[in-house]
Amino acid sequence: MPSWNDTGPKQAIMAFVDKVTSTGSPDYVPPAERIAVFDNDGTLWSEQPVYFQALFMFDRIRTLVPQHPEWQEQEPFASVLKGDTAAALAGGEHALLEMAMATHAGTTTDEFQAIVSDWLASARHPTTGRRYTEMVYQPMLELLQYLRANGFKTFIVSGGGIEFMRPWVYEIYGVPPEQVIGSSIKTRYELRDGKPVLVRLPEINFIDDKSDKPVGINQHIGRRPTMAFGNSDGDFQMLEWTTSGPGARFGLIVHHTDGDREWAYDRESHVGRLNRGLDEGPARGWTIVDMKKDWATIYP
Repeated sequence: MPSWNDTGPKQAIMAFVDKVTSTGSPDYVPPAERIAVFDNDGTLWSEQPVYFQALFMFDRIRTLVPQHPEWQEQEPFASVLKGDTAAALAGGEHALLEMAMATHAGTTTDEFQAIVSDWLASARHPTTGRRYTEMVYQPMLELLQYLRANGFKTFIVSGGGIEFMRPWVYEIYGVPPEQVIGSSIKTRYELRDGKPVLVRLPEINFIDDKSDKPVGINQHIGRRPTMAFGNSDGDFQMLEWTTSGPGARFGLIVHHTDGDREWAYDRESHVGRLNRGLDEGPARGWTIVDMKKDWATIYP
C-alpha cells in the first residue's frame, strides 16, 4: 500500500490482516469468512460539496425539464434549475427522495445503467474539474487490492443507489456488481414490445443507511463482516455490528482532515457528518485515519 504513510493506521491494517490470515494463528479466519465492507461516499471517493449522486440528479433535472415545464416553478426542482444547490437541498431527505423519484424512475434497468455510464463518462466535478471516477482515493484502491490479495471478499455498503453504483464499480474498484449493497427503488417485470424488462418505479424499496446497513449486509451477504470501513456517523452501526462479533474484528473511520488536497470536515458538515465515530471510535478499538497525516496522496 504505497500511498499510505507508514503510520498507525497502515500498521494496524497490516498487523490485523497478518494475524487473521496466518495459519496456526489463534485469530485465524478461514477464507470463506473474510468479508470486508466499505462505505462509498467519503470512504472510497469524495462526497463534497454534495453527494455525487445528487449532482447526477441535478443534471438529470436539467435534461428532463422540457418534459416537465412545471418544474420551473415547483420546488426543489426550481432551485436546481436556478443553480441554487443550497435551496434545493434545504428540504433534506424529503427533497432528495422527491428528486430521486422524478429522475431515477420510469426507465428500465438497462436504460438507467446506460444513463449513469454516459453521465460518468462526460460529467465533471464543479470544484476540481475532474471526472467523478477520478476522485476515488488511491490509498483505498490499494487497500481493496491488498485485502483481495489476502483472501478477502470486498463489498460496498452505501447509502447511495445500488443501480447508480453497479455500472462502474468493477472497473474502478474491482468490486463486482453482485457485491454492492445500496439504497434501491422498487422494480417491476414487464414485457415491452415482446421483450422482458425490469422497470424502475417511483417507490422506495430500501434505504441503506445508519441502522439499516447491518440489515442490508445480512440480507445480501448472510455473514457478519470481519472488517468494516466508513467515514461518517451513517456508518456507525455497520462498524458497531461488525466489531461486536466474536473473534478478531476490525473497524476503520476515514477522517477528512486535508483541506488542501481534498476537504476538511467532520462534526458540523452537512455531508458526511462525523461526531459519534470520533467520540466513541477509539474506545471501541476502531482505527481513525487522519487523511492529512496518514495518506501520502489522495487521488490517483
